[in-house]
Amino acid sequence: MTTLHLMVGLPCSGKTTDARKLEKKHSALRLTPDEWHTRLGHDFGYNMTEADEASHNERHDAVESLMWDIAARMLVLGVDVILDFGFWTKKEREEFRFRANTLGVQFKIHYNDMSKDELFERLRTRNAQKPEATFIIPEAKLEEWIKIFEPPSADELD
Repeated sequence: MTTLHLMVGLPCSGKTTDARKLEKKHSALRLTPDEWHTRLGHDFGYNMTEADEASHNERHDAVESLMWDIAARMLVLGVDVILDFGFWTKKEREEFRFRANTLGVQFKIHYNDMSKDELFERLRTRNAQKPEATFIIPEAKLEEWIKIFEPPSADELD
């Protein structure tokens, strides 16, 4: 049966790496917002102003909305879809579970639990290498995001 896969976790937790593996395993469509942002020429970075961040967040919402439109169509056509959005809150995950149910497709959460120290170590490596499909994330921003992230409960992972 067709499945909507959600990649859940903070930046540097390995979501995209795992999503790429799932993409091959399931012949699925993978949608990763970071790749779209970098292609559109917008970077998150060290010198962002509040206005820059607001612009990024507005674009991010638009990108995810477009990706959902594509995902919903593909799911209806019988193609598995991997949304590599992060899904930081239980409310977001519940919303996409509802959307999957509405479309009559299966739903699966993939979550990599990482310690704070490991996330920061991986962030430093990422920022130093700055791969093509990602952007710089200041450590203070990751610290902020860690505080708002809601790890999935055991019942969400079933």
